Amino acid sequence: MHLKKATAYLALASVVTTGITLGASPAWAAPTAYVTSETAGVGVIDLDQMTLAKTFSFGDDGPRGLSLTADGRRLLLANKKPGDLSEVDTATGRVLRRVKIGENPEFVRVYGGYAYVTYEPGEGGGPPPGVSGAPGAPGASGGAPGAAPGADKGGPPGAGKDDDNANEPPAEIAIVDLKSLRVIRSVKSGHETEGVEFSGDGREMLVTNEGDDTVSVYHVGTGAPLRTLKLDHGSRPRGIKRSPDGRQYVVTLENTNKFVVLDARSFKVIKSVDTQMGPYGVAFDPAGKRLMVAAARGKMLQVFDAKTFDHVTDVPVGQRCWHFSFTPDGSKLMLACGRSNAVYVIDATSYQPVKQIEGLPLAWGIVTYPHSAGSIE
Repeated sequence: MHLKKATAYLALASVVTTGITLGASPAWAAPTAYVTSETAGVGVIDLDQMTLAKTFSFGDDGPRGLSLTADGRRLLLANKKPGDLSEVDTATGRVLRRVKIGENPEFVRVYGGYAYVTYEPGEGGGPPPGVSGAPGAPGASGGAPGAAPGADKGGPPGAGKDDDNANEPPAEIAIVDLKSLRVIRSVKSGHETEGVEFSGDGREMLVTNEGDDTVSVYHVGTGAPLRTLKLDHGSRPRGIKRSPDGRQYVVTLENTNKFVVLDARSFKVIKSVDTQMGPYGVAFDPAGKRLMVAAARGKMLQVFDAKTFDHVTDVPVGQRCWHFSFTPDGSKLMLACGRSNAVYVIDATSYQPVKQIEGLPLAWGIVTYPHSAGSIE
């Protein structure tokens, strides 16, 4: 009898432990989407009811980029007006801590205990002096990505900086330790840095620079620049996503209405695919069978085969839909459509519209908890 009780107890303990190990939702967290609104704050969407449950207001901060910690308890926001990164308690909407980033912080990506935040330093902006190239970080970037020995000089003729950006300081990526919420390093990039992605082994960080038509590659541990890939002049690369097998990257080119597929080892362009106008957000579906591209100017979500990159279908959506996410169960797609002031919800199998969630003026980005595939995560 005692043996049976002990066995039953161990079995129950195993179930509980397994749930924790696999990252089961905390007891307080129903499936939720968070949407940044540049004028309203953050909209909190109940994914069971598919309704706007509440809004976290942050005055005139103007949040845009967002990302969640692994446990879903903290939301990290890039705030335009104060030029900082705020840490928000997702249970209460209360700002817990802030850290100065610099002028025009935009894209946020949480990865491996750190937040990576793109920004454009002005004369008075940027992290405190001495942050870039912090002690204990040999090879941390203090110069332009192309300055590294052996950096890739290839690319199509005419690729390079736009005249308007030539005399402006380059963008940077602030690396924030989430334990201390302190900027430990700031890496110089190209102009107008947009998307951030990581290699499958976690050793390399790739960023898109729309202002000078490049993709920069860095060593994650040190911030050292490894190479710079030059794309077509005036193409304005924006979104970037690693393929599920880690062998390729997809980069959207907003001005030439294409996406390119890069080999993850050689970084050579192996395929170029036409899209509708203004492609930005890009992501593979949870099964790795489809590639989704948000063609913002064309007001379309486009669907492609994830292996061949053949076009599958187009889904009409709203205006300025830059970022999107799947729901955690993979059944729906949700697009933040800034000029439609709404989130568009689409069935992820039939690609038919489900509903629009209103009340989100200038919606910028969207992420979910539990975490799911999307253009930001």
